[in-house]
Amino acid sequence: MNAVIGAMDRVFMPSAPAERLGMLRVLVGGYALIYLIIRSPFLMSYAHVDQAFFRPVGLATFAPRPLLPAVVIALVILTIVFAACFAFGYRYRITGPIFAALQLWVLTYSNSFGMILHVDHMMTLQIIVLALAPAADAISLDSRAGRVKKGEESGRYGWAIRLIAIVCTAVYLLAAFAKYGNSGAEFVSEVNLRNYIAYDNVRKIELGSVYSPLGAWLLSYPLFFAAMAWLSLIIEWGAPAALLHRRAGVVWAVLIWGFHWGVLLMMAIGFVYQLTGVAFACFFRVEKILDWRWVQRLAARFEVDPPGETSTEP
Repeated sequence: MNAVIGAMDRVFMPSAPAERLGMLRVLVGGYALIYLIIRSPFLMSYAHVDQAFFRPVGLATFAPRPLLPAVVIALVILTIVFAACFAFGYRYRITGPIFAALQLWVLTYSNSFGMILHVDHMMTLQIIVLALAPAADAISLDSRAGRVKKGEESGRYGWAIRLIAIVCTAVYLLAAFAKYGNSGAEFVSEVNLRNYIAYDNVRKIELGSVYSPLGAWLLSYPLFFAAMAWLSLIIEWGAPAALLHRRAGVVWAVLIWGFHWGVLLMMAIGFVYQLTGVAFACFFRVEKILDWRWVQRLAARFEVDPPGETSTEP
């Protein structure tokens, strides 16, 4: 029994340094902060959408009717403020969970008026995991001020990183089920993916939107699309293999990152969170970023503790 428990601990609570989890918080939180600032006009626009379109999803189902316009705008502003606290690790035990809840509310509310956008889901799930973890024990304003004490490398920091990786791989495994469920074996034929990309590009041309010239040019090569369909299914079905070993995770992360760049090039559809690589940072030793010279200069300017040092302040 002890051997089984030990094996489960190694799988679900692998040892990791506080700096790795802290850097994940910085990367994910920093992306979320920039994303929310850029998207704030769009998110605030739902304050003035016709109430007849309100079809609540997620947390918004607890609202019997659309919120007052001033409340919608105030919640978006509050979400941005708490996103900054999250990214910088300020009073994290309080601000982290509050930000995760606000982010979930604001994004589900914006999805409650007819069109459900799924580009934010992975980011939001990863934020929720980070908000429940000791992700501000290093590389944070809390650690700098001595409000938290960094522990030794252990599963205390590793469980959240592993759970973020599980969330990431589960998203693509579900995508594989959806593709196979909708099209069956036809998905990997020469025509299925080709026709889908052709339809998407023609629709965008007709609507005057941005389309992919590369995707249109490749339509003359149906075997290429059959190969791409097989490759995408293999990568997505193989997502759980990324959890078996660190190197397998790195290889899979690079492949799925390349997959998203392929989607951008052939369909002009960009999943920015994935394209930046932040979505897959959990598979890498991101604390090594602290060894970059320009990062060290920036850390020195803000007096951030170097990696390996433990705060002794009460």
